[in-house]
Amino acid sequence: MSGKNLIAAMLLMILFLPVNPAASALDSERPFGDPWDHTPITVYVDNKNVPPHYSPTYYEQVEKALTYWEEGGNGNLEYTPVFELTDSEEADIRIRWVENLEKIEGAPPGVAGYARPYVVNDRFERVDIVLEVGNYQGKVWRQYGDATMLAISKHELGHALGLGHSGDPGDIMYPEYELREDVNPLLLSRYGPLLRIAAFASMIVLLFIGISWKLSKKKRKALEDRYLNEEEKT
Repeated sequence: MSGKNLIAAMLLMILFLPVNPAASALDSERPFGDPWDHTPITVYVDNKNVPPHYSPTYYEQVEKALTYWEEGGNGNLEYTPVFELTDSEEADIRIRWVENLEKIEGAPPGVAGYARPYVVNDRFERVDIVLEVGNYQGKVWRQYGDATMLAISKHELGHALGLGHSGDPGDIMYPEYELREDVNPLLLSRYGPLLRIAAFASMIVLLFIGISWKLSKKKRKALEDRYLNEEEKT
């Protein structure tokens, strides 16, 4: 199969492969090789045109994901990528968020993001990455926490670097991941101090109740012993 035919076949499988929550592209375990003909690879992250439930901490997860791949990632890349964040929308990789891919773009349930490469002369000219900020668990929509967003970002960037899906469940490119945690990052960032104070206050209340119960039990036993002794004397 020629290079162009191989790329065409791989691109046919790129969109909306069901994963949860790391999403879809290039469904092959074999690395695509180095799809970029230059370095650094510029990256534009749109953190301005964002959905209502977007968390500012998601940008940090993308930065961590970029570092992950620069430091070797899952070990399956045939080259070492170097990224450069830019404010230009003409960047090589463009990343944006939507509220939910099922409702916004008609993706199947479980798809949390996708990478769409545009290929010219057997090379990636650019890659558009779309990430959602939450998905449905039954009929209830739940926002992703930072750990989940980091996993999704790593996965999609892996596709943007030419990697397909892996058959190893421990690999970041495996097409199915459980939600790592359910902590709403917006809630945590806005109300973190209050939540910590509430947790501390709850611990104090529980401790007080426990001590009170022990003292009450001790007093009750003392009273019972006294009355029993009095009855024995009579």
